[in-house]
Amino acid sequence: MEKGADVVIIGGGIVGVSIAYHLTRKKLKNLLLLERNLLGEGSTGLCAGGIRTQFATDINIRLSLESFDFWIHFKELTGVDPEFRQVGYLFLASSPETLNLFQTNVRLQKSYDLPVELLEPEEIHHRWPFLRWEDLVGGTFCALDGYAGPHEVLSALVQMVRQQGVKIYEQTEVVGLSIKGDRVVGVKTQAGDIETRIVVNAAGPWASEVGEMAGIEIPVKPLRRQLFFTAPFCLSDKPVPLVIDFDQGWYFRPEGRGFLLSGPLDREPSFRRTIDRHAKVEAAEKAMVRVPVFQNARIAGGWAGLYEISPDRHAILGPIPGLEGFILANGFSGHGFQHSPAVGKAIADLITQGRIPRDVLQLSIERFAKGRTLEEPLTAFKE
Repeated sequence: MEKGADVVIIGGGIVGVSIAYHLTRKKLKNLLLLERNLLGEGSTGLCAGGIRTQFATDINIRLSLESFDFWIHFKELTGVDPEFRQVGYLFLASSPETLNLFQTNVRLQKSYDLPVELLEPEEIHHRWPFLRWEDLVGGTFCALDGYAGPHEVLSALVQMVRQQGVKIYEQTEVVGLSIKGDRVVGVKTQAGDIETRIVVNAAGPWASEVGEMAGIEIPVKPLRRQLFFTAPFCLSDKPVPLVIDFDQGWYFRPEGRGFLLSGPLDREPSFRRTIDRHAKVEAAEKAMVRVPVFQNARIAGGWAGLYEISPDRHAILGPIPGLEGFILANGFSGHGFQHSPAVGKAIADLITQGRIPRDVLQLSIERFAKGRTLEEPLTAFKE
């Protein structure tokens, strides 16, 4: 274990690795990345890999747009195919309240020149006849959106940062922070202490635990969410979008020759990553409600991962007032994978140039104390 580093990043998911990648792009190489388990084991490797521009707030749309170029050119940058499939995102509404929300969102999204369509139920039925549509009141679709492979993306970036000299230690848990006066001066691990003047908390579901080491309350909680996949199953000879049945709180997308089905999101915080039979049943029931032909499909398996949820479903980014050298990149609420390119660049700019994009400043942890929280209703799961 090295005795010192310019920057220590805590967390080996896509956000931490993206920060390391963007720091190396700025020629900063004396970096350490510490992961308590295995790389991507917390959230990244177990997520659905969605990439979308359809959000309900300016900042989330901007983070998506700033990340989009990275996804489009990922293969050119890394030599690895991220398996970015632009099949589109289809949001479905079965209540007037949800349709009103969608209509408001579309106006915002179109102000960014996004090719978002507001669809009538009949048009949804015409385009995707496998969907049960009689109870729908409308929906939205954006052909830019889609999904990529979290494993492929993370592996490619890890390889690149290692080639640039970043030292990565897996199964190395941070057990404390060294603080002198009003600044961080080191990180304590089970393998030894490391001197540093900059620590980035990118610990995903464990963000609040790292915050406690600095005497700071970070309002992020881990919630288990379960995903299931079907055996090979043909639904259509045309591309199938990622479909979010908003009022059911359920989604599905293609996965190999079959489909990925969302299970429930736990209500109580925990670090559990087991799958439950009742969750499998719920996923199957919701699937057959919206896609009746799924009654002929077979669920072949599943897995559980962790969401890192913030109170307003927005990321918590930037420095901590009163504690120099401690930087947050937490609380992505299911959007960390898709926003990791923009977040990595923003945190790298903050570290190397002392500045962060003005619009990202609204994601500071200070917003909670000042009553300036944001609300992102377009999440994959309803409360």
